[in-house]
Amino acid sequence: MDKFNDFSELAQEYAKKLIDFLPDLIAAILILIIGFWIAKRAVKFMQKALDKRDYDVALKGFLTTLVSWALKILVIIVAISQVGIETTSLVAILGAAGLAIGLALQGSLANFAGGVLIIVLKPFKVGDWIEAQGVSGSVKSVSLFYTKLDTFGNQEAVIPNGSLANDNIINYTVNGVRRENMTFGISYDDDIKKAKEVLMNLIKEQEGIEAEPAPQVLVGELGDNSVNFYVRYFAKNPVFWDIHWFMLEEGKIRLEEAGMTIPYPQRDVYLYDQTKMSGTVLKESKKEKDSTDKTE
Repeated sequence: MDKFNDFSELAQEYAKKLIDFLPDLIAAILILIIGFWIAKRAVKFMQKALDKRDYDVALKGFLTTLVSWALKILVIIVAISQVGIETTSLVAILGAAGLAIGLALQGSLANFAGGVLIIVLKPFKVGDWIEAQGVSGSVKSVSLFYTKLDTFGNQEAVIPNGSLANDNIINYTVNGVRRENMTFGISYDDDIKKAKEVLMNLIKEQEGIEAEPAPQVLVGELGDNSVNFYVRYFAKNPVFWDIHWFMLEEGKIRLEEAGMTIPYPQRDVYLYDQTKMSGTVLKESKKEKDSTDKTE
């Protein structure tokens, strides 16, 4: 009989605790349901916002997944705290785990952060010709961790985004036009004004060269062996290199046809006969010795 009474009292005690705990449990369940619904709506809203911007598909997927899990974990922590469970230790454990993972993957995380910056800020896009990290080439693809370039020699260069985002990047394509600065040299005996006229007429004949900013032919340097002209002009990217190669070849031909001389590098070399020089030195030394003896 005593055991029955003890069991009855214990059941009543737990029933009372359950009744007292029930509101907190219901509140925690409601927090989970409403919190997950709000998190889902927030992620959908974020997806729509990202779809309006031209972001990389991999970046969109990663950001939406990251935000979704972060919101769900936050909702779970709030629900757990509602039922009276201490969450300080749980948060500390999650923080320590995150720190350990971050230290173990710091190189990959740096590349990921660099990839996010490149995709968001867009210093270049696929198809642009860039120079970075000592490599130049056409951008083949931009992922979250690496950027791939097709070099001039048709090789594939893979550059970590962490290094790429923290270094200088030269984008040759972004402005649509490029400026050329070529050098032609003529002899000091040639007519400077005539050479300038020949080169300027050659520039004006090229349809791919932009009228504005105006092209220039300048006396840029009085070199050791030649008077050097700087030929400067702007050309659109698709025809830039075609014009560059044509100007090099045709410029030389036109200057020669106009009677100009493109001089070779020259150097004057003097040769001395070491035997004769040694004999001269010996004779001078003997004369100085005889003069000293006579003085004494």
